[in-house]
Amino acid sequence: MAQRTIAGIDVGTTKTCTLVGELDDGDNLRIVGVGVVPSRGIRRGMIVNVTEATEAIVASVERAERISGHKIDSAVVGIGGGHISSVNSKGVIAISRGPKGITDEDVERSLDGARAIAIPHNREIIHSIARGFSIDGQDGVKDPVGMQAFRLEVEAHIVTGASPSINNLVKCVESAGLTIDNLVLQPLASGLAVLTEEEREMGVVLADIGGGTTDVAIFIEGSIWHTIILSNGGNHITNDIAVGLQMPFATAEEIKIRYGHAQPDAIQGADEIDVAAFGEAARQAVSREFLSEIIQARAEEIFNMILTEVKRSGYDGLLPAGIVLCGGAAGLPGIAELGRKILHMPVRVGAPHDLEGLVDILGSPAYATSVGLLIWGLKEHPTRVSAPMGSGLMERMWKWLRTLLPG
Repeated sequence: MAQRTIAGIDVGTTKTCTLVGELDDGDNLRIVGVGVVPSRGIRRGMIVNVTEATEAIVASVERAERISGHKIDSAVVGIGGGHISSVNSKGVIAISRGPKGITDEDVERSLDGARAIAIPHNREIIHSIARGFSIDGQDGVKDPVGMQAFRLEVEAHIVTGASPSINNLVKCVESAGLTIDNLVLQPLASGLAVLTEEEREMGVVLADIGGGTTDVAIFIEGSIWHTIILSNGGNHITNDIAVGLQMPFATAEEIKIRYGHAQPDAIQGADEIDVAAFGEAARQAVSREFLSEIIQARAEEIFNMILTEVKRSGYDGLLPAGIVLCGGAAGLPGIAELGRKILHMPVRVGAPHDLEGLVDILGSPAYATSVGLLIWGLKEHPTRVSAPMGSGLMERMWKWLRTLLPG
């Protein structure tokens, strides 16, 4: 693949999506390959069957290769799931006096200090992201390189994951014949695709409502400050519909997409839809208003979980830009209006924008993570990583983490 061409693979609960993108002469992202298949072997964002998950990745990659004409050897891969957790940490170092001032190596040493936290032996660090710097007690420094100082302090956001879950994902990708350029936290990638610079700077919550989980990330002053993965998502809405209306899960998913609405009050009249059902009758008439009541109940629960987490973070007073929704469930009509009622803050639905090429379906909020993985990789212009991912991941991390430093 060309130097300015990259693949991104989003292994989600409901779909596995491979995108191939490249930068044109104007530095605009152009999608040249898309491969989307139903996910298998994934539950709540985590691998539960390596063989099935690998087969889905292979099928997705093959489709993207056929469309793009590129042979995919490596990719930026999204990671998520309930095993993800985060903590904020500080690192402090002394700076040797010299005419060059603070160097990139000094910044790296400070981040090394922030990463020196006690974590269980079965967990490992995925990201260590600088939130901000302080030099000789002066706060608010976004890029300290070149500045004169005796003492450099970094406040970093450390994201960790369970080693078995990380290794299972890596094994699936490598079993599909690929190497991994970078592992990227899914809400971090989604933020690149749907958030504006002003939102990230002022303070905003990103809520990616996927199939099995809702990924929440808080961005303030241009950087990520807090992340959490909630074990509730769009599949829970579908399951409620299937149970409440006594119908197959696939039918419930279909009517959710075609007829669903997050606000029953917006449904005019006594519209009914004829759908498949369990039992001898095999068909039943369903009220759209009742369908919307089922959707509303679960959507309210998801929003209340988001609100609880935002308040627990302590940053609820620092979010004037409100919340941006993405993920498959963000496409439900009425979801933003319901969010505004419950959260009492600005709410909008975010979708990838400023794209070129094969963008017919990629303008949907469901593809925020997939597009964000490409943006991550293309900003870094990575060369292919030939060594397998594993214990050496953190030694290679600094090269691409620099894209996240404030400034």
